[in-house]
Amino acid sequence: MHPLLRFTLDLFEPFEALAPVDTAQPAPKKVAKRQAPRPSAPASEATRAQAPTAPSGPFEPGEPIPQALTSIHYHHPQATREVRLDGVVVRYAFARGKRRTIGFSVGPDGLAVRAPRWTPLYEVDAALREKADWIVRKLREIRERSTLQQEAQITWAPGAEFPYLGATVRIALDSAHAFTSKGAALDPLPEASGVRILRVALPQTATPAQIRDAVQAWLMREAKALFVQRLDHFAPQLQVQWKKMSLSNAGTRWGSAKSDGSIRLNWRLIHFRPAVVDYVVAHELSHLRVMDHSPRFWDTVRTVVPDYAELRHSLKDPAIPKW
Repeated sequence: MHPLLRFTLDLFEPFEALAPVDTAQPAPKKVAKRQAPRPSAPASEATRAQAPTAPSGPFEPGEPIPQALTSIHYHHPQATREVRLDGVVVRYAFARGKRRTIGFSVGPDGLAVRAPRWTPLYEVDAALREKADWIVRKLREIRERSTLQQEAQITWAPGAEFPYLGATVRIALDSAHAFTSKGAALDPLPEASGVRILRVALPQTATPAQIRDAVQAWLMREAKALFVQRLDHFAPQLQVQWKKMSLSNAGTRWGSAKSDGSIRLNWRLIHFRPAVVDYVVAHELSHLRVMDHSPRFWDTVRTVVPDYAELRHSLKDPAIPKW
């Protein structure tokens, strides 16, 4: 591995300030001898002569990137340099600062690189090429994940679909339906396509915000009832007793547990198939016996959810709506 290379997935550390670009005195310009004017070239030749050509080398920090490059595959919004990695052109954000090693991170915006002030640019590019496979793979994964997340966003209108316990549910507005106090009801049987219909007690003129709030309220009620049922199912098997359950709306955490028996579970778990919900419930209950993530903890989870590793990976599914 390159002696200066340190790579990280820290997506939130701010970049250090750009180092001043080394400037050298430009070579004296040669004065061209005046020549007689030449006949104008045909329009087609003039157009070809003015056509820009794509530069082949990296850009210096702070230098504007020509727009002639049309083969860019990954482009950071603050890109100041580019490099070709495994046949893929990557524009990346580059900064220098008070650091001892070259560091790079791959995030939703693309590749960002930080380097010591004294590191030559060719060493920076060499370090990136050394980890080209990893960088390109991460860039590709993030782009694919972003695409799936965009496709998973719900347009709150009649006919919109969303995942519910691993199945697909379609929204239908039905203000005349004899609803209970829940304000929505799921048809007992799916359609021929396998899609289930959620009938929401709203008029056809309902706004997207009204539809969203009604569906979310229904999902949260369903989640609470399901979580209590699964807690009661797994607690005796793990020989623990939970005291209180509350719903969470955390952006990145699916559950938590306290030693006093309090359990918090993210209501958005209701989008996953039941086996994934069971894993998270068993995970938090296991913390009532082992409060860390030691091997003993995972052995405890395994006693009730043997395939927990696969189910744990499912929690990263980008097709789950973000709300």
